[in-house]
Amino acid sequence: MSDVLVYALHHNGAFNKNSLGAVSEGSARAAEIGGACDAVVVGGAQLTDQLCATLGAHGARRVFRLRGPEGLAQPVVDAMDAVIAAHGHRYAIFGGGLLGFEIGAGLAARRRAGVTMEVTAVRVDPDNAGTLMAERPILGDSKISVSRYTGELGIIIGRINAFEMRAGDGGEAEVVDLQVELSPWSEQIEMLSRGEQRGAEVDIEGADVLVAGGRGLGKAESFGLVEALADVLGPGSAVAATRAVVDAGWYPYSAQIGQTGKTVAPKLYLAAGISGAVQHKVGMQASENIVAINKDANAPIFEFSDLGIVGDLNKILPKLTEAIRARKGA
Repeated sequence: MSDVLVYALHHNGAFNKNSLGAVSEGSARAAEIGGACDAVVVGGAQLTDQLCATLGAHGARRVFRLRGPEGLAQPVVDAMDAVIAAHGHRYAIFGGGLLGFEIGAGLAARRRAGVTMEVTAVRVDPDNAGTLMAERPILGDSKISVSRYTGELGIIIGRINAFEMRAGDGGEAEVVDLQVELSPWSEQIEMLSRGEQRGAEVDIEGADVLVAGGRGLGKAESFGLVEALADVLGPGSAVAATRAVVDAGWYPYSAQIGQTGKTVAPKLYLAAGISGAVQHKVGMQASENIVAINKDANAPIFEFSDLGIVGDLNKILPKLTEAIRARKGA
């Protein structure tokens, strides 16, 4: 069969953005190879029929629901293993993040399947119709590695925000309750509390607008200019940083964007004092609109920005903040 199975993470009565992107991606690719996309969800009372059925709008045909501990990897591995054994899904796709990596790796070990992590694109294999291949950047994102799957199951784990969330007119998905006996080790851990442990109230991976500061700010105190701009831009805005400044102690590691930090895809990414080295580029190049402010007209970031401003950010940021505040007050 050519069906695709996706895990959908949820919290506080809503599905995770990356999971919805994975469902959209799974649906689109399954359609190309003559299959369909199903989803697995694990949780308690929050997983109502109505909530599960909404995954149909993103392309899910069926939603397999297991009543069990949410936010833990091993119960999901048990659930997905059971569904694949019963229905023969050819591929499993995950939207990235630490939990996605853990579940995907566990499922690969359980079913002796091939797995590719940090995937940025999934395509139909031009040399083998009806099968998928996964692409992931390597060597500092200077080259692309292609994975093909020869076994019964191929596991694809995307980078965070690599898959675009799309909602169509797919209607409601069929909700199927699973009866799965959890592995003994799956019940050896208990979730005591759950929340975003990022050192900030805003999830930068889900923010619509990011104002990022780099070494060009000159000193830690200048992040006040970045925070003021993010604040005036309103809800859904957050502050991000480069590795250089978090290593220097100017800003928390939780805000780091780049190859060794987080991958983001906001609607607007405003880079202040960031040169645009490849290690940072890989973490934010999927942003819809990129605006860069840098005093160096030859900074690499201008090569892939939608709008570039050459000048002193210590003068530009305050003026931009005041202009937006005035516009909102008008």
